[in-house]
Amino acid sequence: MKYRNIITIVSIFFSLASCSQDDNYTGGSISGGNTEIASIFPVPPSQWMGASDPYYSAGYTGDIMPFFDNGKFHIYFLHDAQNKPAGKGFHDIHEYLSTDLAHFTYEGQMIPYGKTTDPDFAIGTGSVVKVGNIYYFYYTGHNETPAFVQSNARESVLCATSSDLKNWTKVPSFKITAPAGYYNYDFRDPHVFYNDELKKYSMLVSTQTEPGRKAVLLHFTSADPVSGKWDVQTPIYTTTPQENYLMMECADIFKMGSYWYLIFSENWSANKGTHYKMSSSINGPWTTPEIDRIDGEYFYAGKTASDGNKRYVFGWNARKTPENDLGNKDWAGNMVIHELTQNADGTLTTQSPQKVKDLFSKKVTPEVETTLGDVTATSGTYTLSGATNKALVTFKTIGKKAKLKAELTLSGNNGTSGFVFHTNETGSYYKIVLDIAKGKIIGYNSASQEATAIPFKLQANTKYDVEIIAEGSVVVFYINGKVALTNRIYGRDKNKWGLIAEGQNSTISNLQITQPE
Repeated sequence: MKYRNIITIVSIFFSLASCSQDDNYTGGSISGGNTEIASIFPVPPSQWMGASDPYYSAGYTGDIMPFFDNGKFHIYFLHDAQNKPAGKGFHDIHEYLSTDLAHFTYEGQMIPYGKTTDPDFAIGTGSVVKVGNIYYFYYTGHNETPAFVQSNARESVLCATSSDLKNWTKVPSFKITAPAGYYNYDFRDPHVFYNDELKKYSMLVSTQTEPGRKAVLLHFTSADPVSGKWDVQTPIYTTTPQENYLMMECADIFKMGSYWYLIFSENWSANKGTHYKMSSSINGPWTTPEIDRIDGEYFYAGKTASDGNKRYVFGWNARKTPENDLGNKDWAGNMVIHELTQNADGTLTTQSPQKVKDLFSKKVTPEVETTLGDVTATSGTYTLSGATNKALVTFKTIGKKAKLKAELTLSGNNGTSGFVFHTNETGSYYKIVLDIAKGKIIGYNSASQEATAIPFKLQANTKYDVEIIAEGSVVVFYINGKVALTNRIYGRDKNKWGLIAEGQNSTISNLQITQPE
């Protein structure tokens, strides 16, 4: 890649105060501090600022910015409150803390939103990097109030620093806005890392060309972030005419084995979700694998962190508004984490973190409630002859937290088979099925509308290992420890569930249900 080193971002103030030298403290833990979260798919607790504050509310987990340091995952995220009083900012940065990604504490607010006159009246995604003994949090400032955007860019890259990952100091003198040729209305999600190839720090920023409005991941470099000086380079990736992405949000870049991976999320095309590219070099060229998504569209804004041994991707499972099975997909929800692994060809695979699997050790015997059509049950094996008429067997509820494991075999080359989760007592249900003809795992809501899907090549008379981790309305479906499909299923924990075959004969064997002790 050729670099244009002659352009320097003018909007960074070249004052003596560097990104780590401003002592105007404006951040730190508010109403948090080792509050245990009894969830594997957490949302922030209610009344996080205290009941006397008008902003107190239950909330949701938005874009996640994980950072591993000294044996701990510092899981920063955008807090999305249910209640946003007039005149208040939003999406301030909060933190979960974990050592194993199965148990979490809520640490409170880390970086607050600013005033209506500040560039960070609302906050967007960012990333943390350590330089020397100082941690730098580069994040998005967002302010689209009419008075502000009359004379300012809507979005900019801002900075806060800390010596302990708890007490953060905003640096008012630091600000990067879109350089000439790029769109300052959409300029966000800085991802910063040390670039061994360049022996400099690199920053990726999601933006668009102007004119032309082509989605790009713009690249900046700095010899030393302490100086506050970042130089713009050519984009590390530009959307192709075939993709025609509007924005490539929440970018991440990392190396695993002999491959480099570039991850970003896109929410406007037919293939919404977290995508990735791969290359043998950090400089590209970047190739698109045949299946280029990590999970379906109900898992969004995936960013990664490694403990030095394994790498994990952190995203959020979208909620629905209104919060029922037929509601519309909405921003933010519960945090979901997958472990990333590799196939022999370098393509990425996903599975549940081992510590999450280990939580489920209490065996539960499935209790059949009803059957419909031709269903045979023998010693934990269920044969569903649904080629002509639907075959369905349902079981009593398994409660808030459960893990399902089974081996599923399809007999024909058409039709579907999988799992149903009832959303009410009238017999409607959400289903997650293997569709052999379409080569997909698909989640359908109770109106039989496709809610989410992920490609997966299927063959008849082949046994597939299925694992489902469910908590509340979050249901994550894994197949062969390779592919994940995250679903939002309201009423799942309160109603019966079951097995289904339609236009297909199938066998579900070795069915196991476990719950936490």
